[in-house]
Amino acid sequence: MRLILMRHAKSDWSSGATRDHDRPLNARGTRSAKAMGDWLRAKGYLPYQVLCSTAQRTRDTLTGLQLDARTEFLPALYHAEPWDMLDALRAATGQTVLMIGHNPGIAEFAQESLGSPPDHPRFYDYPTCATLVADFDGDSWADMQPGTGRAVDFIVPRALTD
Repeated sequence: MRLILMRHAKSDWSSGATRDHDRPLNARGTRSAKAMGDWLRAKGYLPYQVLCSTAQRTRDTLTGLQLDARTEFLPALYHAEPWDMLDALRAATGQTVLMIGHNPGIAEFAQESLGSPPDHPRFYDYPTCATLVADFDGDSWADMQPGTGRAVDFIVPRALTD
């Protein structure tokens, strides 16, 4: 089984959105999401299922990725704690799942999911649109245990856009 954990792309704090939940991406975030989608396709990291926070910036990130996958927008993923993410993942049915969420939860969940971290200087701060690809043994996400994942790849958008 494969898990792709992505933090939403850079949001627009000057958008005029009155609620944090409604903040869209800025221009850099839109470019990053497109670049990350291109990277996922080029590497063959294509999800069957997407679990996405309901926030506008996560929805915009997903749109920018231009992926064709069954998608569930989950209110529980908006500023979720790692255990909320684990609960959502355990209900997933796809062999390859993309989860799009927020920090600090997504970074903590990535750290807790792996047996050992990837060799990347930005893994622990997990900047916007950072993406981890990790493999897990087993046939069902319901049985997924923290600390058992193997990092396959980790990338930040600056590696693709600069």
